[in-house]
Amino acid sequence: MVREIPETKRKALKINLDPAIYGTFAEIGAGQEVARNFFTAGAASGTVAKTMSAYDMVFSNSIYGVEESGRYVSKSRLKKMLSHEFELLTERLIGDKYKGRSFFAFANTVTTLNFNKTNDPHGWMGIRFQANPEAEANDIIFHVRLLDSDATLQQNVLGIIGVNLVYAAYFYRDDVQTMIESLVDNLSIGSVEIDVINLRGPVFEKANDRLVNLYLIAKGFSSAAIFDKSANACQSNDLLYKKNIMILRTKYKQRSIPNFDLFNRAVEQFKRSQNIKDKNIIVMIEVLMSNMLGEEKELNAQDLTDFAKKAEELCATGNNVIVSNFTRNHKLALYLSRCKPSSVGISTNIANLKRIFDSSSFPENYTDELLAYVSDLFSRNVKLYAYPYLDKNTNQIITTRNMPVSDEAKPLFEFLIRNNYITDIEDYDAKDVKTV
Repeated sequence: MVREIPETKRKALKINLDPAIYGTFAEIGAGQEVARNFFTAGAASGTVAKTMSAYDMVFSNSIYGVEESGRYVSKSRLKKMLSHEFELLTERLIGDKYKGRSFFAFANTVTTLNFNKTNDPHGWMGIRFQANPEAEANDIIFHVRLLDSDATLQQNVLGIIGVNLVYAAYFYRDDVQTMIESLVDNLSIGSVEIDVINLRGPVFEKANDRLVNLYLIAKGFSSAAIFDKSANACQSNDLLYKKNIMILRTKYKQRSIPNFDLFNRAVEQFKRSQNIKDKNIIVMIEVLMSNMLGEEKELNAQDLTDFAKKAEELCATGNNVIVSNFTRNHKLALYLSRCKPSSVGISTNIANLKRIFDSSSFPENYTDELLAYVSDLFSRNVKLYAYPYLDKNTNQIITTRNMPVSDEAKPLFEFLIRNNYITDIEDYDAKDVKTV
């Protein structure tokens, strides 16, 4: 059954006319677009206890405290805002007048496109809300990237998402998938990306953060989900910003088990060649969804559950994990470049390189495709560490030295090898080499 999607103004008005919903809007960094939608819908006095925008950093610090990281567009700042505003509500709004009210505190901290269009427009949004009067509070927190090329359009997107969030918290909270899908109601495709979401509280007791974040990929809201060593979903910059990153690429349900022995050798080789200290490196295992996501296929609940289990298992090995739909190395490199990494190492099988440098894999526009791949990948301080495979037909170990390369690609391939953009993993044990 197709879900009816009310217009933004209808959503805001429905909330305003509900006598049980009452709360605060605190917005910093990009105006008060969410509160404005509730005021223009009418009957806002039924919903809005207070709106505020502590735009100046001194005012913001005096209210919410100083951010040790120096980053004010951050999850930490958002959580402080939610805690402070919700506590004020429950402390001040007491008495018979407020009985029967379910309180909420909405907050966002966002940077939109600057005048010179040189920044990365993004932000954190969230709501702390009671499902019922005097009940324990619940949290919905997520990170957005604003993709429109105009600041005014981005502000409009923020206003719509904010209304969608408040509406979802009160009318879709019992159906997590619908709740997530509704966050982009009334928005054009390509205007926003939601790349991490966290749910907390009694109404989300049965929700699995890993499943929820994988659902973002399945629905096309994001291209990747990152989990730290404790299997907690996190935003890419929080874990990877200006770090040295080493990644092992694997596919979900691939025939061979990831070769961790060769990967460990690649990590050590990466550290030596880039002179990296242990404290400055982030090691990750990537699990590709792309072999499960076709144009006609949508992952079902069991698929997502299996992916979540796989992510948990890999995190249990002491590694950070990224689940993605990046079909090629250069798409992964483009994604990581947002985090301004110091350097990136990608450990991949020679068999994958063989396909890239084989013109028969790209029957049309091969040279254009190859140049785009190389430019996107190696212009971002990326090195490929290629681990060998055993050719089951010839019983020969294949490395960059004997890998077949198409004639038109050979000069470029040799350039990349000679300048150490692509390097064989060294000192491996032949018994560790697998067939593919």
